[in-house]
Amino acid sequence: MSTSPLDVAPSEDIFSSTFLMGNVGAPFVIGLAVGYFAKKMLRTALFLGGAAITLLFVAEYYDIIDITDEKLQHAATAATEAAKSSGGFLVDRLTGITSKGASGVGGFFVGFKLG
Repeated sequence: MSTSPLDVAPSEDIFSSTFLMGNVGAPFVIGLAVGYFAKKMLRTALFLGGAAITLLFVAEYYDIIDITDEKLQHAATAATEAAKSSGGFLVDRLTGITSKGASGVGGFFVGFKLG
């Protein structure tokens, strides 16, 4: 007795809604949420960083502090490296959700674009 392709159990059928939601849909939605949140937090951090730099420039104008271009560039480089490492951590974590990791990472980039 042979089984036809239509008699395959839902857990073995890669086109079943149960398989697709567990392995493609849910990780994509998780990645989407994380990417959207990451972009919003990046925008907030850039806004606050810009406000802090503007306050430093104002304080320098009124001779309250003395800030050099090298110190400012060093701080910007450190902040950029921190952002890169946190972004890499999120993508690495999302790749571990499914066996291939493509749907979680794809959702992250879509969410980042939407955010």
